[in-house]
Amino acid sequence: MEWTPRMTRLPKKDVVIVGLGWTGSIMALELAKQGLDVVAIERGPWRDTAADYNIGTAPDELRYAIRQDIFLRPAQDTQTARNKLDQVALPIRKYGSYLPGNGVGGAGVHWNGHTWRFMPSDFELRSHLTGRYGAGFIPEDCTIQDWPVSYDELEPHYDFFEKVCGISGKAGNLKGVIQPGGNPFEGWRSDEYPTKPLKMNLAQTMFQKAATDLGLHPFPLPSGNISEAYTNPYGVRMAPCTYCGFCEWFGCANYSKSSPQTCVLPALVRQPNFEARTLCEVTKVNTTPDGKMATGVTYVDSAGREWEQPAEMVLLCAYGIFNVRLLMLSGLGTQYDPQTGKGTLGRNYAYQTNAGTTGYFDKDVYFNPFAGAGSLGMMADDFNGDVFDHGPLGFIGGANLNCTTTNGRPITSRPTPPGTPRWGAEWKKATAETYGHVTTVGSQGSSYSYRDVYMDLDPTYKDRLGRPLSRITFEFKENELKMSRFIVERTAEIMQAMGAKQMVKGGKAATWNVVPYQTTHNTGGAVMSKTPEDGVVNRYTQHWDVPNLFVSGACLFPQNAGYNPTGTVGALTYWALDAIKNQYLKNPGQPLVQA
Repeated sequence: MEWTPRMTRLPKKDVVIVGLGWTGSIMALELAKQGLDVVAIERGPWRDTAADYNIGTAPDELRYAIRQDIFLRPAQDTQTARNKLDQVALPIRKYGSYLPGNGVGGAGVHWNGHTWRFMPSDFELRSHLTGRYGAGFIPEDCTIQDWPVSYDELEPHYDFFEKVCGISGKAGNLKGVIQPGGNPFEGWRSDEYPTKPLKMNLAQTMFQKAATDLGLHPFPLPSGNISEAYTNPYGVRMAPCTYCGFCEWFGCANYSKSSPQTCVLPALVRQPNFEARTLCEVTKVNTTPDGKMATGVTYVDSAGREWEQPAEMVLLCAYGIFNVRLLMLSGLGTQYDPQTGKGTLGRNYAYQTNAGTTGYFDKDVYFNPFAGAGSLGMMADDFNGDVFDHGPLGFIGGANLNCTTTNGRPITSRPTPPGTPRWGAEWKKATAETYGHVTTVGSQGSSYSYRDVYMDLDPTYKDRLGRPLSRITFEFKENELKMSRFIVERTAEIMQAMGAKQMVKGGKAATWNVVPYQTTHNTGGAVMSKTPEDGVVNRYTQHWDVPNLFVSGACLFPQNAGYNPTGTVGALTYWALDAIKNQYLKNPGQPLVQA
């Protein structure tokens, strides 16, 4: 039998990118346009709209929503989870609470399309709250911190990401002037949204009236399901949403939902100096003997062969949890210790705190949920961030209030009133009578960071390659539970004003459970910071210890706000690219911030 070496060393590239989702595809395109030789290494398969999400197969609820065809399999990678330090973490055997993507496009393929900007105060959270309420108002074990970058600095990058995506919406604050019909509490915007808001369903119309009557300020949800034909700055054309109701957990067959496939990849694949290697998993970031520079990555292909890809720059662009794990497996950074509070890698993991109220209406109220879209909704931000006075309430944080019509799919969209049997003739009868007469006022709440909530490497369980799994230690804290209980009452007030004949409040469970789906908004673990003592990367997302290593994604967040992360992830990507192109490449290998 012919002898083959254990590892094959490949010719050096200028840039190697780990992961080809939102951040990886944007980084690859922008750096390839600079003339750099770029290779992206992706664990999952290549995914393309025409081949993988065509109109004949895309709206297959059984395949995608139930059998989770485009999601990561635990056999590929999973995590162990526990709620408290004194518990033994166990492996997640079936992804439920969150659903990482698998393949090119990542989670950007199956998301709903909510595209938010964080509030200006979110970026100076600890100093803002301390200044308004005093340091003693923040929970003692809460480790929230200011970002090393401001809203004003990110604004032009928010704007460009929204234009790449073609986001549909209505500005509420144009250059400091409040605009009718938009969100009056948002940070200033330099421009309108690229496309107008989606057409609202009955539920949104009723929510808008009820919220207005209650003194709130409703506005259209900023949507990655675009409302009209659009061509983005990369010359990629998108089509208007058809309100098919197959957004979340599905790829878009209509080229209407913002994703790497519809916004970036068509331009990227035309770059002759770009290469994608799929079904290849990066196992380590390699460094020089002194650990001060990255030399490339090691990866394993689908045949089990091991390869070394040298590169001048390494960009970690995988899903946040996986970026953090790869840094740990590569020995890059100091693992956080919750007992001493020292170390930064794995610190400040956070999630999202969602809850709401379901309303059952008379049979002459038809919501037609089948005519939906992932981001078809009306919102109110009156109880988000620090818009309202927290002093008398005894908690920090908040949530957006929302009424969305996402889908009426036949398998999973079967709401029934309380007391209905879970199967049988009575369940069938209630399903038929209830369908189309139910809607929800929900919330998307902040999740702040705490000393005993973090990520590390599991001491027992390993993956198929013999590497320790990530271990997540997470629990909803009393501050977040108190906030959620307050917010649920606000959703019930709106639902009552909408005229529901029966309401069911859905509060946040006190204990995090990995089984029911909640949100794929995992944040933190490799946070950006003003100093090396407080985080893993500097304000330009450059690793504090290894200057030719940059990290992307929601793992950079010091805590999570009352919005989903994607818009801020996109803005941070273009912020980092601006620094790479205009500063780093002029003096490669040097830190952009002096420690």
